[in-house]
Amino acid sequence: MEAYLLDFANLLLRWLHVIAAIAWIGESIYFVMLDNGLRSPKADEDKKKGVFGEMWAVHGGGFYHNQKYASAPEKLPEDLHWSFWKSYATWLSGFGLFVLLYMANPSFYLVNPGSDWAWAANLTGWQANVVALLFLLGGWVVYNELCKRISPNMDRDGILSLAVAVMMVVVAYLSTQIFSGRAAFLLTGAVMATAMSANVFFWIIPGQSRMVKAMKAGETPNPLDGKRGKQRSVHNTYFTLPVVLLMISNHYSFAYSHDLAWVIMTLFIFAGALIRQFFVLMHAGQIKPAYPAAGVVLILVAVWVGAPSVSGGNDAKIASAESSSAVSEAATSGADASGKDASVADSGAEAAGHAEQIIIDRCAQCHAENPSHEGFTAAPAGVALETPEQVLRQVSQIKQVVASGYMPLGNVTQMTDEERTEIANWSP
Repeated sequence: MEAYLLDFANLLLRWLHVIAAIAWIGESIYFVMLDNGLRSPKADEDKKKGVFGEMWAVHGGGFYHNQKYASAPEKLPEDLHWSFWKSYATWLSGFGLFVLLYMANPSFYLVNPGSDWAWAANLTGWQANVVALLFLLGGWVVYNELCKRISPNMDRDGILSLAVAVMMVVVAYLSTQIFSGRAAFLLTGAVMATAMSANVFFWIIPGQSRMVKAMKAGETPNPLDGKRGKQRSVHNTYFTLPVVLLMISNHYSFAYSHDLAWVIMTLFIFAGALIRQFFVLMHAGQIKPAYPAAGVVLILVAVWVGAPSVSGGNDAKIASAESSSAVSEAATSGADASGKDASVADSGAEAAGHAEQIIIDRCAQCHAENPSHEGFTAAPAGVALETPEQVLRQVSQIKQVVASGYMPLGNVTQMTDEERTEIANWSP
């Protein structure tokens, strides 16, 4: 019952998280589009009122006239719209999911027993949880300090962007060394998402509050508050596409189980930022196809880096050729060819059956209709591996995740290297 309730809480939290994220990201993208799509007001009356730019739009059977003031308007309405709860709801629900799914079973989902760093490979569950929290906090602190020290007056944002890019490469590398593959991708995305929400909480909303307070008091707002809010909002919009991709990456083991997972992750982050740049410029009336083209190139490089090795297939072909040669030689020496063929076939069937049995023994604790492992109430991803027929339907994926060492998670069932090799070389 406890596992069932946890699963149901997972469902509800994930639902809330997705809805909040859609609302936040959608609104963020809309306002970036609006800000970049503004045109100088045509009416002299609007110019005299301090209108900086305007946009006419049609949607839902009606017409909209958006205007932006460069300075304080004559009067601010009491029902001024603020945008922040969607951001907070997204982060809080996402952190709740992380606690429920990863921190509740850290030795299974966070610890990377295959890490080259002994201290990381030997982390206990509670230690992994502490390191994960420090990783999130440290990511925000480093990013925030870069912004404050490199471009405090928003006049060196180009250099700041390069520094943040380098920071994300480092974050991607560290995450894959410290945490298990799937958790590494998630935590890298969480570092960016934390920075996005913290930008809203610590800088954008407080700055806007000070501006509104000054306007209502008849004072001139500090222009740095507006510039800083714009700076952090721009950063948030470039983080958006990479964060979404990293958050859905746990469904694709070819990426997070690769030896160069941090490279694949970095390529996706930069590709997402480049593609987002195209749309940002497009809203401002500039069509720059080089940006999405560069993004596609980076994705293709990621495809190349993540492609599975063909050595296993070549080894299998060599082994097959050697077996055929042995059969041929036996036939030439007068052996009963039909008997030899039958013996080889029986041997192959026995090897296949052994590989299937290894998978059933080591994987079916979780991958079952009614898992015996306490952390699951149903087969993960709907994949059951309790019978040879079920195993055969998932052969290619099983060989990939087992050979990479990602599965079983945390090697909780103690699969040996010899068993991994046997599965990798198995040709059903």
